[in-house]
Amino acid sequence: MFRTAALLVMLGAPLVGAPARATVPAQLTVETPRGTARLPVVVDRLAGPAVAGDALIRALNGVVHRGEPWVEVTIARQSFRFLEGAPLLAFNDRLQPLAGWAFRQRDSLYLPLQFVIEVLPQVLAERYRYDPRRGRLTESGTEVKPVSAPRQSSAPRLPNGLLPGHVVTVDAGHGGRDPGNPGLYFPPGIREKDVTLAVSLMLRDELRRRGVRVVMTRTTDTLIDRVDRAPYCTNECDLFVSLHVDALDPKARRRYGEVSGFHTIIVGEENTEDADRIARMENDAVRYEDARPDRPRDDLDFILRNLQMNEYLRESARAAELVQEHIQQVHTGDNRGVKQSNQLAVLNTARRPAILVEMGYSTNPRDARILTGRKSQQALATAIADAIVSYLLEYERKTGSTGAGSGR
Repeated sequence: MFRTAALLVMLGAPLVGAPARATVPAQLTVETPRGTARLPVVVDRLAGPAVAGDALIRALNGVVHRGEPWVEVTIARQSFRFLEGAPLLAFNDRLQPLAGWAFRQRDSLYLPLQFVIEVLPQVLAERYRYDPRRGRLTESGTEVKPVSAPRQSSAPRLPNGLLPGHVVTVDAGHGGRDPGNPGLYFPPGIREKDVTLAVSLMLRDELRRRGVRVVMTRTTDTLIDRVDRAPYCTNECDLFVSLHVDALDPKARRRYGEVSGFHTIIVGEENTEDADRIARMENDAVRYEDARPDRPRDDLDFILRNLQMNEYLRESARAAELVQEHIQQVHTGDNRGVKQSNQLAVLNTARRPAILVEMGYSTNPRDARILTGRKSQQALATAIADAIVSYLLEYERKTGSTGAGSGR
């Protein structure tokens, strides 16, 4: 089935142990102001101890929405999402590893017992209490907010309004023996890798001035494998930003030099012809990388793909939208919008919200001047930094805390 430990290690999450055999009751008693329900506990050979989801949700006066592949449960205005067949729970934009998982048996939904006896009493501690000796979950009846929901921090805010503690990973595309695209209208000796590094270093400095800690994938002319870049954005990281330069093939497209502008790409299934073209061009860096054995695709890959598509798509999309809005203020080219691709290796390995910014076309003379001029490079870096800060401020207003270091 699923290699649970490997999955949790890759997610950077602490491993939550299964309930001890002695603590698994044959029957779960749920006592609420609305009455008492007694639910049998079933033990699935693979998924572990579980209770009938529909009966549990009714007893707790909640709501369940069944989708594919996620099942969303709302209890006391708190949303919990289970990835069927995988030991994962998502709430408050946070992934929680579990020992078991949600599953269906015929038409019935079963939820992990661990959700009832560990997660609910922790997340909604003022509302629920679990007595392991009696196998009983008791509801107080008091309307409260989840204690684990992000709270306003007492830490002083920075001059720009941000709470301290944010972390962003900046990736300068290509590098070393991978020059990127040749830069048709760039000055002699300048390639894509040089432009991305120059703007990335400026972006790093701009973010630091705004109180954001920055992790760089490279700060010199060196090659980092595509699949090793996004993992620099670890569990404490809020956003992965990869900078690139687009180019059209003069042999494949008439009037290629007239196409200008900028766009931002996120992981997604809505591939367009243009997104596929960019993916082929950016993935061409594989010929410069050291060979590595292919890892066979299995259920673990399916889970990770769904995590990428479902957990961080909205956040990545919003960050991308803000980048487009801010670059538009300093770029003379067309705002070509936000695109989705499931083919870009540098994004497919991300475990956090991630965007890839194509800052302009090296095959357009006007864009080429923007991309290689010192002042215009600084303007691009400043605009992207402003967009990132706007994204982080929106996240704080939504959740009341920073993402980094808060267990997000």
